[in-house]
Amino acid sequence: MRVRLWGTRGSLPTPGPETMRYGGNTSCVEVRGTEGTLLILDAGTGIRRLASVVPPGMRRIDLLLTHLHMDHIQGLGFFAPLWDPEVEVRIWGPASTTISLRGRLARYLSPPLFPVRLRDLAQAVELHEVPAGEIEIGEFRVRAELVCHPDPTVGFRVQEGAHVVTYLPDHEPALGAQSFPEAPSWTSGSALSEGADILIHDA
Repeated sequence: MRVRLWGTRGSLPTPGPETMRYGGNTSCVEVRGTEGTLLILDAGTGIRRLASVVPPGMRRIDLLLTHLHMDHIQGLGFFAPLWDPEVEVRIWGPASTTISLRGRLARYLSPPLFPVRLRDLAQAVELHEVPAGEIEIGEFRVRAELVCHPDPTVGFRVQEGAHVVTYLPDHEPALGAQSFPEAPSWTSGSALSEGADILIHDA
């Protein structure tokens, strides 16, 4: 698999000379499989630039959202393939205890925050709620688990063959603890990151 970071900033995009090394766009990571499957982890502002390298013949893209804080979905409406009726976009993300994933995304993709509603996209976007055990997307096996962060938030473990990348962009494993625990006792996130070749983690 190949991994490319398109956005690593939290809270607010800050592109410019002072953030050129690590990037000033908010959370977005591209994962490509050896057979051509494209996974996108989060839809921060980096997803707009990622769209420029999507191959013309790509007919399916899977977008995995860890949670719906603005810095993780702010670029969604500006992701060009979302407006292309020839491209099937599947969005995976957490619901809340009271509102479905579709209902939560519709709050952002609707006036006054965005001029076009989710239901008015050029194509029917397929939505899947996670965590839902292990899922297969092309050549990838993907596992989602709830992690410690305000609002329902998940982390993802993406595996192709023997290779694993773990994505935990917002995660406070010791939040509320009296003392900082040893890594194996971190109940949330540790199973996702065990034996990973790449761990993308922002505490």
